[in-house]
Amino acid sequence: MKTIREPRLMHNESEGFRSAGKRIALVPTMGALHGGHTALIREARTRGDVVIVTVFVNPAQFGEGEDFNRYPRDSEGDLRTASEAGADILFAPETAAMYPPGYQTFVTVEALSLPLEGAARPGHFRGVATVVAKLFNITCPHCAIFGQKDAQQVVVLRRMSRDLDLGIEIVVVPTVREGDGLALSSRNAYLSVSERREAPVLYRALRIAEKRIRAGERSAAAVVAAVTSEITARSSASIDYVSVADAETLEPLSALDAGRTLLVSLAARFGTTRLIDNIHIRIE
Repeated sequence: MKTIREPRLMHNESEGFRSAGKRIALVPTMGALHGGHTALIREARTRGDVVIVTVFVNPAQFGEGEDFNRYPRDSEGDLRTASEAGADILFAPETAAMYPPGYQTFVTVEALSLPLEGAARPGHFRGVATVVAKLFNITCPHCAIFGQKDAQQVVVLRRMSRDLDLGIEIVVVPTVREGDGLALSSRNAYLSVSERREAPVLYRALRIAEKRIRAGERSAAAVVAAVTSEITARSSASIDYVSVADAETLEPLSALDAGRTLLVSLAARFGTTRLIDNIHIRIE
């Protein structure tokens, strides 16, 4: 596996692959690679002749007071994990190379960036869309692989790719979970022993929502109440939000109509650690 740090060198390499008729599959990450990222890289391996993994902790998607400076970083571990999972290139640029002095151009996906994580973290998706657009331009992929855990991010990036005519297929891999249901996340490393013991309540609450909906519950407010009750009764977590929305438009719902795919999502804090999770539910 080759490591590249300069955007221009990475772009030239990618253009060479394309000229040779190679299909490029991209896995954008912020590093601290874990089993969820491994699943993305392995999916990319099935979809491309060349697999590029990017590692870049993007300052533009962190708000004031968020955890940019303490976000987990493990350069040696990332190299090992990416290589073992089947990556061909690790692109790990420096911040100054991605945002040089005088940088002032950003990408905003309007309405889809506003609810859920957008409301809780203003400006977050402006930073996400900008850095992913730059990574797309630098690596020239045919497809890009993302995890379902970041469901709103997937919706935002699909819209960006479509609206800007980027022609890049957005591939989504199901959330990878621990045996107790906790979604794999780099931020799980922040959890104390007791917080880690409590954290699986998030997925249990989402499964309760699914069970209620499949049993015929059609009130979004009742589903939100059930999820909220499970989390607050079984843990010390502080809930940021619980939402039932249309999976494509992210429009918040009141009545859960047949023929619609729902995104039931949540964010909660265990101490200072903020975790997100979600499930999709199709109402037949």
